[in-house]
Amino acid sequence: MPLNAVQLGDGAVQHSRAKPPLQGLAAVAGPDTRLLLLGSFPGVASLAAQQYYGHPRNQFWPLLSAIWNLDLVALPYAARLAAMQDRGLGLWDVHASCHRQGSLDSAIRGAVPNDLPGLAARLPKLQAIAHNGGESARAMRVTAALGLPVHRLPSSSPANASWSFERKRASWAAVFHQHGLA
Repeated sequence: MPLNAVQLGDGAVQHSRAKPPLQGLAAVAGPDTRLLLLGSFPGVASLAAQQYYGHPRNQFWPLLSAIWNLDLVALPYAARLAAMQDRGLGLWDVHASCHRQGSLDSAIRGAVPNDLPGLAARLPKLQAIAHNGGESARAMRVTAALGLPVHRLPSSSPANASWSFERKRASWAAVFHQHGLA
C-alpha cells in the first residue's frame, strides 16, 4: 500500500498507510440526454469491471430492458450504453470519490460530490433528474436547485429487497414515460 504524506503544522511530514479514495466512473450523457439518472457510487463489482451497474444481481439493466422491451442484458456493455443514450437517458453518480469497504451505500465515507450543475449545463435537452435510491436522493437539494423536475426512484440494488421487480419497473416506467423515454 502506498504511503501518503501529510505535512504537519510544525513542518514535519507524517507518513501513513491510508488508502486513497475510490474513484467513480465518468458520466454517460450527451446532447440528446433528456433524463439524467443518478446513482450513488459504483459498487465493488462495477468498479472492478469499470461498468455502471456491473453486479449481476443489480436490477438496473433488467429494469431498462423491461421498460424498453429490449434485452439489454444480452448486449455488450458499449451497446447497452449506446441504446440507453439513443433513448435519451444519461447516467452518472452523485459521488465522484469516497472511501468505502464493500458496496453498501451506508458504508460510504468522505464522499466528494460530482459536478452535477456543470454536467446539467452541458445537456441542452435535459428535462429532469431521477435518483436511483436513497443515498443518491440525499443530493436532491443540489439537483432541485437546477430548476428541473427531480424524481426519487426505488433503488435497483439487490439490497432493496422490499420492492418487487414489478413494483420497481412500474415506478421507473412512470418517470420514463413522463419524460418521453418509454
